[in-house]
Amino acid sequence: MSLFAQVQPGANQTQEYLPLLVDMNVAVVGNQSSQIVMNDKRIHLVDYLRSQGVNIKKVFAPEHGFRGKKDAGASISDEIDTKTGIPIVSLHGKYRKPTTEQLADIDVLVFDIQDVGVRFFTYLSTLHLVLEACADTGVPVLVLDRPNPNAHYVDGPIMEEENQSFLGKVPIPLVYGMTIGEYAKMLVGEDWLDTKNKLSLQVIPISNYTHQTPYELPVRPSPNLPNAQSVMLYPSLGLFEGTSVNAGRGTSHPFQQFGASFLDATHFKHRYTPTPKPGASNPKEKEKECYGLDLKNHLKLDYVNIDWVIQAYTNSHKPEQFFLDPGFRRHAGTTSLQLQIKKGMSASEIRNSWQSDIRAFLKIREQYLIYP
Repeated sequence: MSLFAQVQPGANQTQEYLPLLVDMNVAVVGNQSSQIVMNDKRIHLVDYLRSQGVNIKKVFAPEHGFRGKKDAGASISDEIDTKTGIPIVSLHGKYRKPTTEQLADIDVLVFDIQDVGVRFFTYLSTLHLVLEACADTGVPVLVLDRPNPNAHYVDGPIMEEENQSFLGKVPIPLVYGMTIGEYAKMLVGEDWLDTKNKLSLQVIPISNYTHQTPYELPVRPSPNLPNAQSVMLYPSLGLFEGTSVNAGRGTSHPFQQFGASFLDATHFKHRYTPTPKPGASNPKEKEKECYGLDLKNHLKLDYVNIDWVIQAYTNSHKPEQFFLDPGFRRHAGTTSLQLQIKKGMSASEIRNSWQSDIRAFLKIREQYLIYP
């Protein structure tokens, strides 16, 4: 039996949520990862619900679009799904948050998107804004929970209020060790939603799952996270998104290597050249030979590795152009990390500075855990 067959995401617990959708006008927040397994075959949640007679009025789609193929940060327009004729409303274009009008004909909203457990992965902010909008309009929310492949640890700096953006809206560490359903419960329970209204939230849990259960995603959650290695390295290499360094976008191994033309070629022996690819049409350092590290075979991490950013900065020929502002602060969630690296602090000294905040977060987190 495959691992995917053993761990059953919330979407597969159809007996738990189908009765709640009978005779309802339903909206789905989903993308290419919103799939269930029926008779050993994967089927999209929207197709399955329609086959069961559920009236889906519209689909809301996050960053990268409903099919999950658009570039990071690309503005996406509304469209009509060619297969079903259902309107697809983009939450990464004109609007980031569903409007009152868009929810006016909806009785219940179903959220089913695969997360990877990293604060700057924007599906979290989409969830946050969807919950706010549903609280304000009185629309109940069903979250179909999914395993988090990086749920086995909690690490990284805490998001500071002055650095909040679509890359992080609440005071959590960079890696927070929760499923998307647990995270939704925390947003509501900690009053982190910008609303005075009470939200009706129900989480359909995963079966046969703990935070230590290894879980390899059956579908890539975004264009540049193609496999388990990229998902595992994303918390650490994602910090390069706030720098001038390429993190493998525009190559066949995104988020499994990093490099730049301005890094020291005598220190970094790995070579590669980013070129435009689907999901990375204009990568950093496009068509330039990059010097960096190949991490395709790196062992599994249970912490955020900041040695790589420190190493790249220390061996950069353009240190004054290394950090992007405000990009790095928003990815790190804190102003201090950039200053600590520039000051020459070691990785262990920097990591020690996070620990009291992490301990405080763990006390908050434990109140909302569904799984051991």
